[in-house]
Amino acid sequence: MKWFVLLGLVALSECIVKIPLTRVKTMRKILSEKNMLNNFLKEHAYRLYQISPPGSNATIHPLRNIMDMLYVGKITIGTPPQEFQVVFDTGSSELWVSSLFCPSPACSTHVRFRHLESSTFRPTKKTFRITYGSGSMKGFLAYDTVRIGDLVSTDQPFGLSLAEHGFEDAPFDGILGLSYPDISLTGGIPIFDNLKKQGAVSEPVFAFYLGKTKGSVVMFGGVDHRYYKGELNWVPLTQAGDWRVHMDRISMKRKVIACSGGCEALLDTGTSLIIGPTRLVKNIQKLIGATPRASEHYVSCFAVNILPSIIFTINGINYPVPARAYILKNARDSHCYTAFKENTVRSPETWILGDVFLRLYFSVYDQGNDRIGLAKAS
Repeated sequence: MKWFVLLGLVALSECIVKIPLTRVKTMRKILSEKNMLNNFLKEHAYRLYQISPPGSNATIHPLRNIMDMLYVGKITIGTPPQEFQVVFDTGSSELWVSSLFCPSPACSTHVRFRHLESSTFRPTKKTFRITYGSGSMKGFLAYDTVRIGDLVSTDQPFGLSLAEHGFEDAPFDGILGLSYPDISLTGGIPIFDNLKKQGAVSEPVFAFYLGKTKGSVVMFGGVDHRYYKGELNWVPLTQAGDWRVHMDRISMKRKVIACSGGCEALLDTGTSLIIGPTRLVKNIQKLIGATPRASEHYVSCFAVNILPSIIFTINGINYPVPARAYILKNARDSHCYTAFKENTVRSPETWILGDVFLRLYFSVYDQGNDRIGLAKAS
């Protein structure tokens, strides 16, 4: 579930851009229902350290898996550095965090940037708004030094929130977008592009290994082969601008169940589930025997042992997603629900392959060649 679905109505200054919106539960509702986040964070203390593989130029940065719902990592902003937990998101290009200017209850639950304590902080008068599927934020653009482990981006554009709604109990302080400058809503250069420009990374690539338990990482400037099996299968982007590729079909038991004439798939580390057109997702729910209840589709937990894999074919290669991956258990009541979510917007068939898919497949994002590499995760 992309709690902060970066497919919302976005307004930048006087310009309004409409992007498909996916309706999901608010962050507050999800975490209040489960009433488990505080216990989880206490039981899984964040004691991760940056590692670099021997003989590699890649900088490997640890990520923390929050209840299989999102992945967060630490960055710092300012001089001296102030630490924040952010979502590393391939579905957007903006970096923003909470600020002292924000009076919203949501901001009071997060680490807020203290601009007066940074000697390298430079504000602007440019404001922007972003409305997500589960909340919204209003902010202004500023510049400062941002660090991801040993990587340093000086004079980096980033947003500071003036208001936040729907993120009251969110276990992150902001979002770090890793998509192309083409979809930047503020007009600022995204952090990865700035790192390339300043020579901080040796190659224009980054990659994700999203683990089920420990060991999740994002790596910059290279690829560590220990995180995947076999060879990387390279897929060209449909067009340079975001991390979208052509998908051949979706099938189950050798029968095509969606994307019959080909479609597009967006690989999105900031989305928890697999999101697709309403009619096709409803058909998949029916095929796997799921029953709608509130905003979820529930299925017997025993079905995980008998349901077939759902196969996503991309560039001629099959990527199976087994039932153990697309059937999720609600830790609060031990009921099981499916990982498929409906996108209610009428548009050409597009699927969003989130963490449910990316936990199975190591993914490489190659800006130099406008392509994505996929391989079975180790």
